[in-house]
Amino acid sequence: MKKIALVIIFLTTSLLMQAHQPDISTTMLVQQENDTWVLQITGSLTAFQQEVRSHFAETPYKTPEEFKEMVITHIKNNISIKVNNRESLLILEHGFVKLGHETKVVFQVMGIPDSLTSINVTNTAFRDINRSQSALVLLKKGFSKEHFVLNKSNDFALSLNVEDHKFVKQTDNQANFLSTKILLALVVLGLVVFIYQKIKEKRQVPISVKTAVLTIVKD
Repeated sequence: MKKIALVIIFLTTSLLMQAHQPDISTTMLVQQENDTWVLQITGSLTAFQQEVRSHFAETPYKTPEEFKEMVITHIKNNISIKVNNRESLLILEHGFVKLGHETKVVFQVMGIPDSLTSINVTNTAFRDINRSQSALVLLKKGFSKEHFVLNKSNDFALSLNVEDHKFVKQTDNQANFLSTKILLALVVLGLVVFIYQKIKEKRQVPISVKTAVLTIVKD
């Protein structure tokens, strides 16, 4: 757990150096000493203020306490965590906000089982921030220290599997990759058959077979 604490300190220090950058944030899911889990969202105060003003425009806050309540509501509305391919979301409780240039929102996470096979995390809390990206860090006892990135390109969501005591991204694009390879093979086979038939029928081919293939591919 000392290693986990050092990782948290390192990430917190790194973010503190970038505290005035609204596009940088962290999403951390951490298993504690007593096997409970906490979720910590860290970002610049500017980013939280921008999101609150945007989503609570009709009911602007008047006090820091009202702002904190809106931040907690906003995070709950934009966080989704599912484990082991379950449909139901994990429960976030006892949320509190620590204001500062680097603002933190912490929840106790209920419902994470001892044995994990997969985890799906979505955090769209800073989606409205230009070039927003959030470092996703999952710290579990006995697991490798891995981190990922939530951004616009992955719609601020990642699906992770558990393999050999570490979290790895699911390869959902494997089927598409195989389909592309099969399609390419069929195209090449079709070109070979086409050229072979031309030669067999003794039709005049104005260019070499090699050149014909390259010409057809370019077209």
